[in-house]
Amino acid sequence: MRRIFAAAIVLMVSAAAHSQDWPQHAVTVVVPFGPGGSADLMGRILSTHLQTRFGVSFVVDNKGGAGGSIGTGFVAKAANDGYTLLVGTVSSHAINAALYTKLAYDLDRDFQPVSLLVRFPNLLIVSPKIRVASVAGLIDYLKANPGKVNYGSSGIGTSSHLSVVMFAHATGTEMTHIPFRSTGEVVNSMIGGYVDLGIDSMTTTIPHARSGTVRALAVTTPQRNASIPDLPTIAETLPGYEAIAWQGLFAPAGTPRPIVDRLAMEVKRILETPDVAESLKALGAEPSPMPPEAFAAFARTERAKWKEAVRVSGAHVD
Repeated sequence: MRRIFAAAIVLMVSAAAHSQDWPQHAVTVVVPFGPGGSADLMGRILSTHLQTRFGVSFVVDNKGGAGGSIGTGFVAKAANDGYTLLVGTVSSHAINAALYTKLAYDLDRDFQPVSLLVRFPNLLIVSPKIRVASVAGLIDYLKANPGKVNYGSSGIGTSSHLSVVMFAHATGTEMTHIPFRSTGEVVNSMIGGYVDLGIDSMTTTIPHARSGTVRALAVTTPQRNASIPDLPTIAETLPGYEAIAWQGLFAPAGTPRPIVDRLAMEVKRILETPDVAESLKALGAEPSPMPPEAFAAFARTERAKWKEAVRVSGAHVD
C-alpha cells in the first residue's frame, strides 16, 4: 500500500512539474470543420492570441467531415498532455450525440471542457434570385414551390442543417438539402447561384448580407441582435422558433488540471480584451467565457435540448 501511495505521489508531482513547464512546443488547435466557417474564425482568433501569450505556436488544424465528428474523434484519442485542443461546437458536443447512432467517442468520458467561447445566432439568408423580403414571404414562396428550393448547410446534423429542418417542420414546407463541409462553402455556392437558402452562422454570413451578395431575412434568436436591430427574428413570424449556436474549447480527458485552468484563465482574458470583444460583437457573437465546471454543466444542458430537437426533426445518421 505504501508503495502504491508513493507511486501516486510521484505521478502527481511529475504531472504538476509538466504543467508548470507547459507549453514547450507547438500546440495544435483542431477545428472539426473546413476553413472559412465560424468555428475556423474563432479558432484562428483564439490561436493568434494564445500564441502571443505563451510564446509558442498554436496551429489551427482543420479536420472537417461528418458534422464535426471526424475532428472531434481525433481529439478524443489524442494524448492528454495539453498539446492538442479542440474548438467544439453545438454540433460536435450537443447535436451529434442524438443525431448519430454510433460515435467513436463519448462526450462525457473523452473530453475535458475548458471554457465556453461564444454564443451567437444563426442567420436566415437567401440567394438574391429568390425574390422574397421577409420570413412570411419566404414561407409563401416555399409552399408555392414544394421541393424545388434547395438549402445548404455546413454538414449533416450541424446546427445549420437542423435549423432549416426545424423551420421546414414548423412551416410545413419541403426543401432539398445540400450538405457542405463549411459555412464558407455554403455562402460561396449561394453567391454562385447554386444554393437558394441557408440558416447558418451569423459571424460568417453577416458580411455577405451587408454587402448584398446574399439577402438576410431574420435571426434565429428569440430577441433581435444588437448589431443588426432592424433585422427581425424568425420567432416574430413563427412563435417559439429558436436555434442558438455556440463554440467552446475542449481538451482530451485527463489533461492536467493546471493546464486546463491556465487555458480557461487566458481564454477569459482574451475574450474580455476590448478589441476582441468588439470585433466579435460586430459579427453578432456574444463572448461567453466560463469556468470548466460551469461549461461542462452548460454542455450537458445543451445536449438535452438538442436531443429533443433531433427527435422532433426525425433526422438521424447511421
